[in-house]
Amino acid sequence: MKFKILSVIAVSVAALGISKSTYAAPAAGAKFTVVSEISNINKIEIHGNVELFVSDGSTDQVKVYNHYYSESALVQSKNGVLRITSYMPEKLVVWVTANDLRAISAYDNAEIKSFGKLSKIELDVDLHNNASAKLNLDAYDANVTLGDHSKADLSGNADDLCLNRNSGSVVMDANLSVVQFTDYKTGAKAVDEIEGIAGL
Repeated sequence: MKFKILSVIAVSVAALGISKSTYAAPAAGAKFTVVSEISNINKIEIHGNVELFVSDGSTDQVKVYNHYYSESALVQSKNGVLRITSYMPEKLVVWVTANDLRAISAYDNAEIKSFGKLSKIELDVDLHNNASAKLNLDAYDANVTLGDHSKADLSGNADDLCLNRNSGSVVMDANLSVVQFTDYKTGAKAVDEIEGIAGL
């Protein structure tokens, strides 16, 4: 009985926290723009100095913080692909809620962070350059590709996880539970040298 009451209280507090504030808001009272006429997002591609918060939801929504129109940033959607680009010194902060997200690609210094668990049947994450991702997964099939000096911090659980990475990338997965795991490493002199670096 005590556990049920605590569970109800925890769920209520979490629901209020999600509806009132998010990690995506850089400061109290921060202004944002809701980008209209974007729907059916199944892939997100980000370039430059962008901080992307991504969450599951019943409808697709894109909130862009900062004054991105005056910062020469680009947010556009075509054929299910949402492209976000900004090369300004200040990070462009974007929060995307998607119903059917299947893939995320990040380039340059872009950062991806999940807001809550990303519950997906299939999710492909592709990181390049110095891009990083901090994702809390609840996935059946997850494919994570890391190139260059990219970094991934993975938590949650996945039934089937496939990592494809090079020797310059870093993977942290201490808080990830996986049923079936495949790890492809390229550019490594010896597997043992990379094992210590990647934390696997």
